[in-house]
Amino acid sequence: MNKTFSIISLGCPRNLVDSEYIASELKASGYAFRDQVKDIDTLVVNTCAFIEDAKKESIDVILKAIDAKKSGDVKKIIIAGCLPERYAMELKKEFKDIDEFRGVLAFKSRGVQQEFKLTSGHYAYVKISEGCGNSCSYCIIPYLKGPYKSKEIDSIVEEVRGLVKNGVKEIILVGQDTSLYGIDLYGKKKLAELLKKICNVAGESWVRLLYCHPANLDRDVIRLIRDSGNICKYIDLPVEHISDRILKKMGRRSGKKDILSLIDHIRAEIPGVALRSSLIVGFPGETEKDFQELLSFIRDVKFERLGIFRYSREEGTPAYRYKGHIPEKEKERRFDMAMSAQQEVSLEVNERFKDRVLKVLIEGSEKDYYVGRTEYDAPEVDGLIYVKGKELQRGNFYNVRVTDSYEYDLTGEAI
Repeated sequence: MNKTFSIISLGCPRNLVDSEYIASELKASGYAFRDQVKDIDTLVVNTCAFIEDAKKESIDVILKAIDAKKSGDVKKIIIAGCLPERYAMELKKEFKDIDEFRGVLAFKSRGVQQEFKLTSGHYAYVKISEGCGNSCSYCIIPYLKGPYKSKEIDSIVEEVRGLVKNGVKEIILVGQDTSLYGIDLYGKKKLAELLKKICNVAGESWVRLLYCHPANLDRDVIRLIRDSGNICKYIDLPVEHISDRILKKMGRRSGKKDILSLIDHIRAEIPGVALRSSLIVGFPGETEKDFQELLSFIRDVKFERLGIFRYSREEGTPAYRYKGHIPEKEKERRFDMAMSAQQEVSLEVNERFKDRVLKVLIEGSEKDYYVGRTEYDAPEVDGLIYVKGKELQRGNFYNVRVTDSYEYDLTGEAI
């Protein structure tokens, strides 16, 4: 009888891909996967330690895993990922019930591995690179995951080919900076070439691009997104701030003028594009003037999708030593104001979709509605569309007329 395992993946989609590598290695070693933490031989917790909230969540899950071991539901616990990579000695001292600690480099399988996915089956994340080539002053990732390292084009294309063959309808490309793809392997950026080859094997599947650094996104990639029938008219472009003073302190390589110019160029080249971004409030030294500049940026630029984060002070980063750290209460005030501003923007943006017919990927059902996403919405972080229809199949595309809009979601009818 095969040994059994389950895996809990914390953090972002990039970490989920790492969890899939771990699961693939365990399956190759003869383990059988179970989706519940009950009566299993091994439980793997793949942790995140990017910011303070992620560390707290990881610790909470570790404590629950220990409880499961004490109750007899789990025989062995492996803690993997960023938390043991960063705090190995402290964790070993604190958690005596854990059997193994493995960092981010402990699992070596990095080849083609489309045979095991932890996502729903109709979409899949494909990691095109490891590590990071940027030096943002607030970020611990380069210290945890090392320098930027691209996967070979043929390996990525082969993985996508296998996913499409198995019925995956949305390929989501991830990495710390997808726009830098190929610079280490080929001496120049080759994201456009990679996208073309992926589209050649994608069939009718969507291809979505996440985590494009604004300083590295080339014009040929933008044109390709415009002209492709596969690539979603959606670009994830984390800009983090708009004050030149704060951007410089953050170690970002794009200034305000560069960011605004790039946004204007993308929207001119790709009419109707959905731009997603992320912003950080409460960075050390952020004055009220800097913050008001950021608020005006949110209201004026009107990102279709936006994530906002409170600055998290992380040991080992240059920003940890900066002067002028913002009190938590003030960070919270700025976060609430920024979220409120974006909520108004999001409502306005979604109103544009009313009465339009959109292509929708159905993901499931809730009560009287089918639930899906448009090409303008990535899984988990963006909105949903609730669809009225008869016998719609999960994992299939349908044309849907939008009947109403809300701050983050839409409703519609299949036609």
